[in-house]
Amino acid sequence: MLLKVSLLVVFFAVTIIVGLYFRKRNTSINSYVLGGRSIGPWLTAFAYGTSYFSAVVFVGYAGQFGWRFGISAVWIGLGNAFIGSLLAWVVLARRTRIMSRHLNSATMPDFFGARFGSGKLKIGASLITFVFLVPYTASLYNGLSRLFAMAFGVDFVYCIIAMAILTAIYVIAGGYTATAVNDFIQGLIMLAGIVAVVAAVLNANGGFEQSLAALARVSDAGAPEASLRGAPGVFASFFGPEPLNLLGVVLLTSVGTWGLPQMVQKFYSIRSEKNINTGTVVSTVFAIVISGGCYFLGGFGRLFSDGIDVAANGYDSIIPTMLSNFPDLLIGIVIVLVFSASISTLSALVMTSASTFALDFLKGNIVKSASEKTQLAIIRLLVAAFILVSAIIAIVQSRSSITFIAQFMGISWGALAGAFLAPFLYGLYWKRVTAAAVWANFAFASVFMVLNIAAKSYFPAMLQSPINAGAFAMLAGMAIVPLVSALTPAPDKKRVDGCFSCYDAAVAVRARESLGIAEDGAAAKQANAVKQTAAVAKQGSTVGEMAPKQGAAKRGSRSRQQRRKG
Repeated sequence: MLLKVSLLVVFFAVTIIVGLYFRKRNTSINSYVLGGRSIGPWLTAFAYGTSYFSAVVFVGYAGQFGWRFGISAVWIGLGNAFIGSLLAWVVLARRTRIMSRHLNSATMPDFFGARFGSGKLKIGASLITFVFLVPYTASLYNGLSRLFAMAFGVDFVYCIIAMAILTAIYVIAGGYTATAVNDFIQGLIMLAGIVAVVAAVLNANGGFEQSLAALARVSDAGAPEASLRGAPGVFASFFGPEPLNLLGVVLLTSVGTWGLPQMVQKFYSIRSEKNINTGTVVSTVFAIVISGGCYFLGGFGRLFSDGIDVAANGYDSIIPTMLSNFPDLLIGIVIVLVFSASISTLSALVMTSASTFALDFLKGNIVKSASEKTQLAIIRLLVAAFILVSAIIAIVQSRSSITFIAQFMGISWGALAGAFLAPFLYGLYWKRVTAAAVWANFAFASVFMVLNIAAKSYFPAMLQSPINAGAFAMLAGMAIVPLVSALTPAPDKKRVDGCFSCYDAAVAVRARESLGIAEDGAAAKQANAVKQTAAVAKQGSTVGEMAPKQGAAKRGSRSRQQRRKG
């Protein structure tokens, strides 16, 4: 117990020190919310990764989907790495950074308002963000409380209080920069911790080959899921027992991040082109290790089925049960690992919610005019309020009949990604998107996910899961936005051209970043043009050098003529 408590005390101390260290640097909204748009590549990449993966993934998703899909759950981790991280950086990072700065937007709702010329659209997006991030935050507390109860035997309320206080101190004091630095430290802890935990689980079952062989022998004839009964070897198979449901999880957790405000806003703070290249690689490797490791770990959950009662305790009890008999040092590392994952994601959520609500909803609507100092104070107050509200909801939620972390996260991700992904992606690349299409998509995704909670039984069996419902809302948006845009009047051309003009600005780059040679048949023409330009430049340089000499010679000649006359 002393060892586990000591590890947590050190973790708390480092986190608080970082927050207090950056307190004096937050003198403006830009520095507090975006770190002055000058965060380095490693910090940005780790901030993206740690905001992506939390206790929801480690405890909720890894446990539930590892149990349901077996070793094929690793596909979710690979999807998170190559679609949710690598492809997201390639497709979104550069354009998001360029246009968000051009439009002077600090949040995703602010981007919608400026890009589509609608203040009401900004308010609607801010309300969706604020409302649907609440269940996600509650799920973070829930996942962490499970491990605390296992490791310390304390009531979950103390865990929630500790997590809320710690997050409030360093987010309120240090803002985005402190959050990014702490995310980097916490990310390193997560990397080391997941490697240690996976190695320990495999060793407990005789190594990787023997663990896989044991998993192949599992048939689980008494499984509550009808599709899993009496199917030996299915949990060690390539696509597992439920490939379609597996695909739904991959889509929601991978493509869904493209529309999550707390993820996309990481691109707003990128400093340079080099940061994008480095961040793409670092975030992808981080996701492979963390997400791939979590789902790989969860895939062996059925080997510990003797101590797991899913029917009585839910899927969220699987990972804590798997780790309950490990040495104290390893349990301590796991606690710090999950605390790091949860705190980093919670800080991203409260920063996003508070800044969005303050800048996009209150400013100009409720608060008509306020100095920048006052706006900063309001954002900090909202951070504290959001943490308090989410903690209360987490406590109430734990007493209710809804206990599965994955379902809460699915509701949040489904509504946010369903509402924002298509308008944001089309808004970066396509000029024809209309405000009416964005409104239609907002309304569809929000109502659809709310109905999925309130009237689940009326949905088709495939869509009764909030995970699949969220994936459907997200894919439907990709069709709704272009369809409604085609049926509604085109936006003002001058305004839209002004938004996209930022992409046409000429910039100078080094040869290692661009060959400077056109493709196909245009190469020779461009080469000749370069030669002609160089020749003209050389000629101009020669003329420029000769002109002073000729002038000096003429002045010397006139001087000699005057002396002769004298």
